[in-house]
Amino acid sequence: MLYLEIILNLPVNQGFTYSYLPPEKEKTELQPEIGKRAEIMFGNKKTEGFIISISDQIPPSCPVDLSKIRPIKRIIDKEALFGQELINIAKWISHYYLCTLGEAIFAMIPSGRRESSAGGFSFEEEVSPERKNNLSEEQVFAVNEILASSKKSDKAIFHYLYGPTGSGKTEVFLSLAEKILEEGKGVIYLVPEIGLTGQVAKSVSQRFGNTAAILHSGLTPSQRLKEWHRIMHKEARVVIGARSAIFAPLPDLGLVIIDEEHDASYKSGNTPRYHARQVAMHRCQELGIPLLMGSATPSVEAWYGMQKGLIKRYTLTKRLSGGEMPHISCINLNYFPSEACISKPLEEEMNKTLDAGHQVILFLNRRGFSHFISCNHCGYEVLCKHCSVPMTYHKKDKRLRCHYCGYSMSPPQICPNCGSTEIGSSGFGTEFIEAETKAKFPNARVLRLDTDNLKNKEELLQKLEDFKNHKYDILLGTQMVAKGLNFPNLQLVGVILADTGLHMPDFRAGERVFSLISQVSGRAGRYLPDGKVLIQTYNPGKEAIYFACNNKINEFYNYEIHERELLDFPPFSRLIRLVFRSYDQKLAYVTACDAVKLLESFNQKGVELIGPAECPIEKINSNYRFQILLKGKSIIPLQAITRKLLFDYKHNQNVYIEYDVDPISLL
Repeated sequence: MLYLEIILNLPVNQGFTYSYLPPEKEKTELQPEIGKRAEIMFGNKKTEGFIISISDQIPPSCPVDLSKIRPIKRIIDKEALFGQELINIAKWISHYYLCTLGEAIFAMIPSGRRESSAGGFSFEEEVSPERKNNLSEEQVFAVNEILASSKKSDKAIFHYLYGPTGSGKTEVFLSLAEKILEEGKGVIYLVPEIGLTGQVAKSVSQRFGNTAAILHSGLTPSQRLKEWHRIMHKEARVVIGARSAIFAPLPDLGLVIIDEEHDASYKSGNTPRYHARQVAMHRCQELGIPLLMGSATPSVEAWYGMQKGLIKRYTLTKRLSGGEMPHISCINLNYFPSEACISKPLEEEMNKTLDAGHQVILFLNRRGFSHFISCNHCGYEVLCKHCSVPMTYHKKDKRLRCHYCGYSMSPPQICPNCGSTEIGSSGFGTEFIEAETKAKFPNARVLRLDTDNLKNKEELLQKLEDFKNHKYDILLGTQMVAKGLNFPNLQLVGVILADTGLHMPDFRAGERVFSLISQVSGRAGRYLPDGKVLIQTYNPGKEAIYFACNNKINEFYNYEIHERELLDFPPFSRLIRLVFRSYDQKLAYVTACDAVKLLESFNQKGVELIGPAECPIEKINSNYRFQILLKGKSIIPLQAITRKLLFDYKHNQNVYIEYDVDPISLL
């Protein structure tokens, strides 16, 4: 008799023991092995879990009554899906991000039962290698230094490739990957989201052919399982994917690359709330291999790490495709009538660009036709009945829609509060900009890209390819047009309203606005010497906008780091955020208050408790939300007292507690 310890995808901090009796005859069924899944009965429900240990002795934690140890139903996998390295990573994630081992493992491993052909990107056919560009002196220096540092020491060194958009960071990434492959090692190449970085994925696939594998959300669990096995069997040696690709089971991993390191999508929004950058740092340290990050707008934490010498920086200064850095102008909307979203200066510049046969991008990080519906008489604002946010009007559907929970309704004709007929839309979104653009430029071919008018990622990639091939003249959209894109004929970028997101109650609001403006500005003039960017704003003196408009990168980071130090926010402190949510507002608040008393009783030095307080967005999807922030110089005492709360606090089951270590948003 064998005894198997099986981990389930449950918020329970333990494994469960099941028995397995090997067959007397020849082995005709699948055998248990660490890293395989077993089908079991848990209570009266059939489920599956991962085997993490096997013994022929009864574990000490088991009941004395052996009749209570149930046999497994069957083994699911032909071969193990992970080995000891990934088990160790799962244990680290469980410890660091305050989740159970089962939650960590199930977040890492594909859930498919059987393999099926991968869709989307296919690497089975031979792909002709992309023409390699000759590297500049700066690029050659970066490649050689990173390779040399990885051979000098058995400890990982963190590297950062910093330079404006179009300065050749991708070519350095690909050249390094080639060198690592020549050494017989594997490479993980992380991008923020495959759909938004299709051109990078294409470059990787063209360079490495069927030795590359892509892990992304467009794959079904069965397709993902097939790619997983290709990686394990060394059929694929370069893995490109979004944040979960950091768990790829590459034997002999030699390099991890994180493109657009600043991007918020590297942080998971569900348990476990891991950050791919932190997991990459841990994995590289354990293996003693280099980690290379890159961005034109590094996160403030990464910039501070470079200043302190914790991360080695390599700077690229020139655009290599013939273009120059675009000329950036700021348009103060306070001096122009408010009826139109496209100001006169922007309209004139668009006409010049289109007349010259070049292309335009218009950027606004707000979907829908109008931002909210309000009453001009009493000030009443139509909010979602499930969330404490304004409803957005979508003209195409003639509906109000909540962008948090998806609830929709017909717009009211009279004010529900005072009965006035003076109720109408205010603000504007991409749908409104599309209507205005078509009215002002009737001969231009206009393409709008946002999540409202896209069915899937394949459609997004096709439309971006159409714009690249000049089937459209004007592209307007949300942040999906701001990053990772390369259009040879693009000359002008217009930011419709730079202030969006600026007044959010979050200490990272300025950093996000600066990054978005800088990223979308970098799309202009990558191949043309006279690229232009026009930024419309009501707050031209606001630091994030002023520094972005004047291309003062160093000055912005120095200002932001100084502000963070004054306020004692990251990178000068560490945070853990606890969110208490429930359909019952009072119950959520009382539970949060009880949790504060318990946390205070643990009496850890160097821990500051802030709250409980309503979350800035108090209600989402009918759940009322209250938060507690734990702040301190070190993460260890914060984790210690939060772990006690996680496993020792018996609270009302109608309240759910979210645990977020190093949160990137406080909304």
